[in-house]
Amino acid sequence: MRRDARAYLADILESCDAIDAAVAGMSVEGYLANRLVRSSVEREFTIIGEAVLALSRKSPATFDAITGARRIVDFRNRLTHEYPMVDDELVWALAKRDMLVLRRECAALIVGLEADESVG
Repeated sequence: MRRDARAYLADILESCDAIDAAVAGMSVEGYLANRLVRSSVEREFTIIGEAVLALSRKSPATFDAITGARRIVDFRNRLTHEYPMVDDELVWALAKRDMLVLRRECAALIVGLEADESVG
């Protein structure tokens, strides 16, 4: 079955929620000391990057509506291919700050796409 933009946006929301749950109540020191949590967060960011990359092909307008979409894909590539050079404190900052903005944007995009579909 073909997936539409809403499915990829839903994947992003799910990964954002998983990241939020993984780091809830954790300090940066706790994050740096916990390989399992770091791995989990990096995996979810990889999924986010894959979903954003899919949007670039399947729904360029949706891709363009996501702040820093190209940087998100680049970050996924770095996590996947340049893993020894990943800055754990940067990942922490993204998880605590930027991921919340991404989640809000993607939730709003889903609402907009559903509204467009009900009109059309």
